[in-house]
Amino acid sequence: MVAVPGGRVYVRVNGDLGSRRPPLIMAHGGPGGSHAANLQAIALSGDRAVVLYDQLDCGRSDAPGDPKNWTVPRFVAEIDPIRQALGLDRLHFLGHSWGGTLGLEYGARRPPGLASLILQGPLISTPVWIADAYRLRATLPPQVRAELTRCDAVPADSSGCEAATEIFYHHFNAIERRPAWAQAYRESLPTGFNSKLYQGLWGPTEFRSDGQLKTYDGTSLLRRITAPTLVLSGQFDSILPDTARRFARMIPRGEAQVIPGAAHAIQNDQPQRWLTAVDRWLRRFD
Repeated sequence: MVAVPGGRVYVRVNGDLGSRRPPLIMAHGGPGGSHAANLQAIALSGDRAVVLYDQLDCGRSDAPGDPKNWTVPRFVAEIDPIRQALGLDRLHFLGHSWGGTLGLEYGARRPPGLASLILQGPLISTPVWIADAYRLRATLPPQVRAELTRCDAVPADSSGCEAATEIFYHHFNAIERRPAWAQAYRESLPTGFNSKLYQGLWGPTEFRSDGQLKTYDGTSLLRRITAPTLVLSGQFDSILPDTARRFARMIPRGEAQVIPGAAHAIQNDQPQRWLTAVDRWLRRFD
């Protein structure tokens, strides 16, 4: 447990922190998810340390439940205390989804010792994210589109809305179910998913943001990142491939890669392709 602004966060290390290869720190998505989403990365820990952590109010971390903690700068402020607690002078950082927002913000600060950055299916701009979501849902069957349109004007938990949203998620969030071992691990956590944190930061649905992130746009930060940066996305990701490529072009040392056959949770949908892509990137910049 590492002390950060607002409480303590849970940090898990697999592998040797003293390896000659810099460790990989991973920030999970959500907001409100947990490190359980990134367990597949442990396969990379044979020759480098893999550091997974739960953000405050998530997973095994402290859960003060104070909305004053639910800001982008405070979540970014968790990263350096983890580095200091583990003595990490040099590292790679991967942020997935909302964790990509944290990676963007952290990378734009040009922290010393950042060997490389991976922004996986990142939330860079809320308006762009929502626009992509509407473009994606336009490809769904007519009856599902009609139900989602109806749900735009009613509470998120209204009858039929959850089922229609789950269809969207199946197509563009996670095509494959979590492996049984990963699901069992997730269910063992004190907090599997913090819906209050999700709603406080994002909002009621994938298609509507009225939380702290409703006006978020970090596009201008992309050009400030000096570390080599990979924008990694799935073929059917919540962030469209052309959006990912456009963001990558804004980063001075940015590249984009799209994993075939995967949605937003690439590590579940195409675990071996994901591991290969991440491992090759890290080795390029060790």
